[in-house]
Amino acid sequence: MDEQRARRVVETLRGRNVFAHVKLPHAGITQYGIRVVLPDGREAIWDNDGTAGLEAQVMRNGILVGFVSSIPGSENFGDEQIVEAIAAADYDQPIGRSRPTAPTRGPVRSDRIATAPRPRGLGERLRRTFRD
Repeated sequence: MDEQRARRVVETLRGRNVFAHVKLPHAGITQYGIRVVLPDGREAIWDNDGTAGLEAQVMRNGILVGFVSSIPGSENFGDEQIVEAIAAADYDQPIGRSRPTAPTRGPVRSDRIATAPRPRGLGERLRRTFRD
């Protein structure tokens, strides 16, 4: 996807209340993509790998947790069809998702007050704000 198309699609997605951003190219890839921030802290990276079809990688903290497989015929989609595909994607059931294991906890001490962990940074605080 070229930069101008990515910017048009992002602008239209934002108009539909989708928290989207232009994903800049990274090492070895010259294609722009679209990053959609999901309410639960995951993000979907659309069409940033240089392939012709439209697909997404679903990431959490930089780790691949699933994907939305290539949409048949999407190599010929116009901007509005791309917007519709991204906005209507089912991010809750991505194909090939992995299930993280729950951390084990030690015994609870009655002399300590349990507090919620602090957010890791500004991005995490913003995500928590938009989730409520």
